[in-house]
Order: sequence, then structure tokens, then C-alpha cells
Amino acid sequence: MKVTIYTDGAARSNPEGPGGYGTVIHYTDGRGNLHVREYSAGYKKTTNNRMELMAVIAGLEALTKPCDVEVISDSKYVTEAFNSHWVDGWIKNNWRNSQKKPVLNVDLWKRLLNAMGGHNVSFTWVKGHAGHPENERCDYLATNAADSDDLLDDVIDSEVNAVI
Repeated sequence: MKVTIYTDGAARSNPEGPGGYGTVIHYTDGRGNLHVREYSAGYKKTTNNRMELMAVIAGLEALTKPCDVEVISDSKYVTEAFNSHWVDGWIKNNWRNSQKKPVLNVDLWKRLLNAMGGHNVSFTWVKGHAGHPENERCDYLATNAADSDDLLDDVIDSEVNAVI
């Protein structure tokens, strides 16, 4: 099954303030009908990079069957980490970067790798939101989520069995 996940995270430029993310999942059922599943959640005291990672994790953890997945994100942090094989190097260096410093957000990178298991996942970076209305929708969801007190796990627990 082919699935496209559009993600976006927003920390509102304040690591100690509220933030949120939006995830939109597009998939086609066995009859060729397109389905769209979208949700958002807030997360307090975090950074934009963590929000971007959580948005991707939420989309992947919501899939209950192995899929061919394209993740579309405006986060170079997420997409380049895989497209430039940074993650492979981090793992080989015991989660240290090329300067031998510990990689940030290791807990989420490991959770993301676990969520990718069983799926064929590719990452596509989109610059900003120009020409990508689905990504703009994710941005809207993420902004609304910044006013929420929901945690990522609350969303996963309530949504995971409802998507595919």
C-alpha cells in the first residue's frame, strides 16, 4: 500500500513555550479510493526540531500494515538526516556526530527508526510551503496544536487503530 505522510512541527520560536505538530496521512484503499487522516497535538517545553521528529513519528506509528511511505516535510533536519545517511553514521559512531559530540534528540531518532520498521520509507524535503497545500494544512494543524495540552502519546494511543 502506498502512503504519503505530510508533516509539520511548530515550536513558535520559544523552546520553553507551547508547540505543536500536524500530520496528514494520504492513502488509497483496495478499491482505489483516496483517504485522508489528519490530526495535531501540542507538546510543551520542546524545540522545533523535536516537533518535526514527533510529527513524522506520529504518522509512521499510526500505520498498522507494512506500507511504501513517502514522508514529505519542510524540515531539512529530518529529511537530510536520512537522505544524506547521517543516521547511519550516528549509529556506527554510537550516536555521536562527525565531531564526536553526542547527537541531539537520540530518544526520538531511535523511536523514529523503530516506527520505520517494516515500512519502505523515503523522505522528501519541500522548501517552505510554496505549492504544497497539504504541507500548508499541516502547518495550520501545528499552529492550532500549539494551544493544546495534548502529548504525543495521547494522540498515538487514540489514533493508532483508526488509520489503516
